[in-house]
Formats: sequence, C-alpha cells, structure tokens
Amino acid sequence: MSTASLKHTPLYQTHLDSGAKLVDFGGWEMPISYGSQIEEHHAVRTKSGMFDVSHMLNVDISGADALAFLQKLMANDVAKLLNNPGKALYTCMLNPQGGVIDDLIVYYFADDQWRLVLNAGCAEKDLIWLKQHAIDYDVLISPRFDLAMIAVQGPEARATVWQVRPQWQAAAEGLKPFNSAVLDGDVMVARTGYTGEDGVEIVVPADQVVQLWQDLAAAGVQACGLGARDTLRLEAGMNLYGQDMNEEIQPYQAGLAWTLSMKDERDFIGRQALETNPVRNTFLGIRLNDRGVLRAHMKVRGASGEGEITSGTMSPTLGFSVGFARMPEGAQAGEAVEVEVRGKWLSAVLTSLPFVRNGKALVE
Repeated sequence: MSTASLKHTPLYQTHLDSGAKLVDFGGWEMPISYGSQIEEHHAVRTKSGMFDVSHMLNVDISGADALAFLQKLMANDVAKLLNNPGKALYTCMLNPQGGVIDDLIVYYFADDQWRLVLNAGCAEKDLIWLKQHAIDYDVLISPRFDLAMIAVQGPEARATVWQVRPQWQAAAEGLKPFNSAVLDGDVMVARTGYTGEDGVEIVVPADQVVQLWQDLAAAGVQACGLGARDTLRLEAGMNLYGQDMNEEIQPYQAGLAWTLSMKDERDFIGRQALETNPVRNTFLGIRLNDRGVLRAHMKVRGASGEGEITSGTMSPTLGFSVGFARMPEGAQAGEAVEVEVRGKWLSAVLTSLPFVRNGKALVE
C-alpha cells in the first residue's frame, strides 16, 4: 500500500513534528518509535509512556435489543456487566467455525447503551459483520470516527493524567481495573491497557487530542511507538490479533479459553463449533536459553511434540528472548524444548505467562 493511501490519526502531524519513524500498521501510518524503542519500553515499566491508539475504533451499540445482540455476537457473556455502568470486559467475536474475527473490549453504560473498541486492522470487517447481524435486532451501530484515543501507561501514568486534567480526577481516580468513567463532552477514561502496567486509556473528541498529547508530553510522559507497545504486550502475555490468533484459530488454540462463557445456555455465534469440533492447543510462554531472537512461525520441538512460535522478541526488561508457543495438548511449563533459529536448533524452555507484571519479572 502506498503511503498516499494510508490512513492517519489526528496526531499524525504531531508524530511527524516529533521525528517519529512511521510504518504501515493495518493500513494506518503509525509511529514505530520516536528514537529509542528500548527507552520507550523502560519508561512505561518505570515511569509513564503514552501511545496514540486512535487507529482503534470506538463503536457505540444502542437500542432496546443491544444486550441480546451482544450476547449473540460475543463469546464472553456481556450480561456480567449489567447494573455496573462503566464496567468493561475482554471478549472474542467468533465466526461460525469458532475462529476469532476480532478480540475486543466491551463497555456497558446502560442496558440500551454499550461501546465496543475494535482493533484497527479489523474495524472495517467487524463493522460489516456487526451490521449484517443487526438486521434481526432493534439496535443502532454507530462508529465514532469523531473520537480519538490515547493510552497512558506506567506506574506514574494516572497521577500524571490528573496533573494535566485535574477536572477528571474526582470521577476517574477511584476506578478499578476494567472500569471506566464517562465525563462531560464525550470524554471517557478507562483503567485499561495493553502493557501489563497500571494506567488509563482516554477517549476524547478528535479535535482535543493534540492538546492532551502535548500537555502530557510537557508533564514528562514519554511518547511511545508500536515497537515498545509490542515488546510490552508480549512481556505481559497479551495476544496480538493477526499474529497469535485469527479467523482460522479458535480461542482454545491461543490461550483464550478463559474468555469463553460456556456455562450458560446462550447460543452465541461459534459456540456450536467449539462444542462439536473444538481444536485445542496448549499456549505457553517460551524463553530462549541460547543467544538469538525468537520470531513468529519458528518451529518448536520437544517431548510433547511439535509446535510453533506465534510471537517473539528480545525482552528489554528480562534481557533475553521470549515468545508465545502454540504446542500440542500436554505441553507444560518447565518442559525443555528446541527452537529452529536460522537453520539451527537452539535450547529453550516453556514457561507460564505472563513474563512481566507491574514492572516485576515473573520468569528468570
């Protein structure tokens, strides 16, 4: 795709002015780093960093049948959120074969008012899917192209946000993880993130996002690109759509069984396939014992059989290479394995996930 046809967030010019290196990410021209990816990573683990996530799409779902509609389309049961305005959950949206169309966050505001946050690369197909299935329900699907979003992450993130926007503090300071506050003027502050650190994701009208970004930068928050976002999420044991799962992969193959609500009788799309034709793998962490870097699609072999790396990187926090491995059922953390790196089989070990949480290494 030529750069001329790439989409841009409202912060595009700000990124250019900051000297960011830009890349094509799911059809969007986005910053991969602003200088040192490693420094950006460590800033989030030790202080605070901010990410432009305006390429992700907020979609409002409203109407009398909103609950029934979302219970049909989402594999996790959104009824868990009822009577808790602002509460959110993580879920997969599945196709009839049980493959993952997208993984997303659902926010509950009222029984007839909800919000989805869709992955950038999936937003177009997700909207088509949502609208196709909305025909049978009294619902309105409203993509919010007028909104922008910044993730501010790290141990000092929330305190710095209150410093630059003190008017948000009273409503948002007491939020527990996976809860949000809707404030005046289409502002939403959610205690969510994709880094394994504390922090917030902030939704504001697109015409306000540049000022917010500049105010956070002036307060010392490090601008971070997609490179640091990837190493942070991988250390935190968080899946990336298109890499760790896709429409051909069931949640059982990607460590996402915990997101499935199967105990009720709810007939969500994909349930029948999961019950009659489940495909199961063990999804674990893996650390390389030898020198080298784990990358997606590398082959893994061990006593439990053969598998492959779905995501891999050099961990800035740990100082060695880690990744996710999709292995046969029966594979366990602690199992010694080998990984094929550039034609050589190198020593590695399967681990539990995550590798890092709240700045603390959980794997040695």
